[in-house]
Amino acid sequence: MDLRQRVLAAVDRGAPRQEIVRTLGVSQPTVRRWLRLRRETGSAAPRPLPDRPSRVGGTPEERRALWAQLEANPEATLERHRELWEQEHGVRVSVATMSRAIRRLGWTYKKRAWRPPSATKRLEALGASG
Repeated sequence: MDLRQRVLAAVDRGAPRQEIVRTLGVSQPTVRRWLRLRRETGSAAPRPLPDRPSRVGGTPEERRALWAQLEANPEATLERHRELWEQEHGVRVSVATMSRAIRRLGWTYKKRAWRPPSATKRLEALGASG
């Protein structure tokens, strides 16, 4: 945000765009984009990222289902957990997505088996109040 403000302040002072690009290390299209954003929204702040729903573990029910799947198959690989999730829920996800969902629950992979988090973390991961 600091760089955006410096670039736009330089434009407001009337500094040549080529000089701004050279001294501040931004491209011409970036300067134009930030000017357009400020003109349209009144601020040069970045727009918020769209909030996409998680495909695994986004709801408390899904978290509990994934937890149960991990408990039932502690030695399964990420690929196998991905396959099990697809079979059970009809939602195809990548191995990376499955990994992130499992990590959000606090599970770790040690000695060729998935291990649950401590009891305190377990309540947080499943959305229960302590």
